[in-house]
Amino acid sequence: MLDWLQTREDEMAVLLAELVSVPTENPPGRNYRSCADLLEKKLGEAGLSCERHPFPLSETAASDETAVSLHAAYGRGERTLHFHGHYDVVPAQSAEQFQPERKEHFVFGRGACDMKGGIVSMLYAIRALHECGSELNGKILLTLVPDEETGGARGSAWLAERGLLGRGGIGMLLPEPTSGVVWNANRGAISLRVKVLGKSAHVGLQHQGENAFERMLRVVERLQKLKCEVEQRKTALNIGAEQLRNSILMLGGESGGGANFNVVPEQCWFTVDRRINPEEDLETEKARIVAVLEGCRRDGIPVEWQIFQEGGSSACPSEERLAQALARSVQTITGKAPRFEMCPGLLEIRFYAALGIPAYAYGPGLLSVAHGPNEYVDLRKVRDCAAIYALTAAEMLAARVAQM
Repeated sequence: MLDWLQTREDEMAVLLAELVSVPTENPPGRNYRSCADLLEKKLGEAGLSCERHPFPLSETAASDETAVSLHAAYGRGERTLHFHGHYDVVPAQSAEQFQPERKEHFVFGRGACDMKGGIVSMLYAIRALHECGSELNGKILLTLVPDEETGGARGSAWLAERGLLGRGGIGMLLPEPTSGVVWNANRGAISLRVKVLGKSAHVGLQHQGENAFERMLRVVERLQKLKCEVEQRKTALNIGAEQLRNSILMLGGESGGGANFNVVPEQCWFTVDRRINPEEDLETEKARIVAVLEGCRRDGIPVEWQIFQEGGSSACPSEERLAQALARSVQTITGKAPRFEMCPGLLEIRFYAALGIPAYAYGPGLLSVAHGPNEYVDLRKVRDCAAIYALTAAEMLAARVAQM
């Protein structure tokens, strides 16, 4: 399989460039249909048929914003190893990021690392199994979704609600850019936008107004007390060298308000980003934030809030059969056994873990360049990950692999 894959670097680069060229920025969720059409075409060329699962289109949405999820199966049987990837990307710093550039073994562009390069790896893993005569006792189901960068509401969450995620699953692999480690756990997230209201007035008549900024400070002060308490908690899971074990409550990632320097602000707003460790409970932590805000309202502060992202934490043991099969495959291809760590952010492994399916992230690319202005992926890592996924699938599905 390695011999077959090593001659496909140019093909992989061309496919990756095509995917990067489709600006699937999220938010707001652009060009989803165009990217899904391209992916379906490429899967068809690889001999795979697709099921399309379009999220119901609202009356106000543009036609090219249709959020389409794809299922493509290889093999037969109920036992299913799930390959899972997302094709949306965070907004670019410049339009040039959607004009992919190849420099030797590297492809630069928005999404090359997170995670269109990983999608290419998974597709070529399936192709390698087919071309090298592997027989699987079961099937691989490749699921490609939108909306991951904003919580998965029109992608994985919607599929999960309808029982379309994880069917027959014996495990799941996710090609996030993990920088050479395996993520077997992730933090949960509760993200809110909080708005505090006031009354506008000219600065010379400020006594006739009600200052939303000053009211906002009172709300922030109460949330800071909660922040001090929750950030004393620590996870017992492995973490990266640059991370802290502490739970997280960040205030003011985004903020704004006011009309002019000489006008009493009529409203002010800020965000709250709560990242919970797997040892914590999502509903409990959400209730605690809401309780602070409700307390402010009871005390006469006119405050409103909206939860715009919500996702649970998850953790899967490193001793699971899939975890060990993945680790063996990584060592076979790279010569080094991977370390298991908790991802510092949300991961879509959580949807599968919630169904009792062992789920792990391992993919090409460096987390340090994902979402950045010079995002790139090493095509040699894309190739290696394709081999790793193929070997893992062969072991998990009890394959007979010809000429390994």
